[in-house]
Amino acid sequence: MDGQEREGIDVVAAAVIDRGRLLVVSKKSAPDLFYLPGGKPEPGESEEQTLARELKEELGAAPTGVSLLARFEGVAALEGVPMRLAVFHAALDQAPLAAAELARLGWTDGADEYVPLLASAIRDQVVPLLKETGALTGSRP
Repeated sequence: MDGQEREGIDVVAAAVIDRGRLLVVSKKSAPDLFYLPGGKPEPGESEEQTLARELKEELGAAPTGVSLLARFEGVAALEGVPMRLAVFHAALDQAPLAAAELARLGWTDGADEYVPLLASAIRDQVVPLLKETGALTGSRP
């Protein structure tokens, strides 16, 4: 390491909320672990560019109304290394479909059967913040 590189990975993700529920996804390599749609930036890519590319690849949709929700630090669920997570509020321009490496997608209100399946950074940091702000209502459609 040349002193300029930081240990761990950077991840950009979307908090897509519809009717008080948060969109979560799982990968084919770990179908019972759910996290937010998104991924790692490619060299020279801005966070917004990363988000747009990843959502198009994973969900077949483009983000709209993008704004930074918060930045979190934790351990990447699949890689087991330190992670810096930038989470953006976003809507989608069309209904999401699981594509690319995704196995499934679902919607959680933060108090349902998905909670024990959520990656720790999502369960312990993102969901509590969304509940605190009133974005997750805990109501079922």
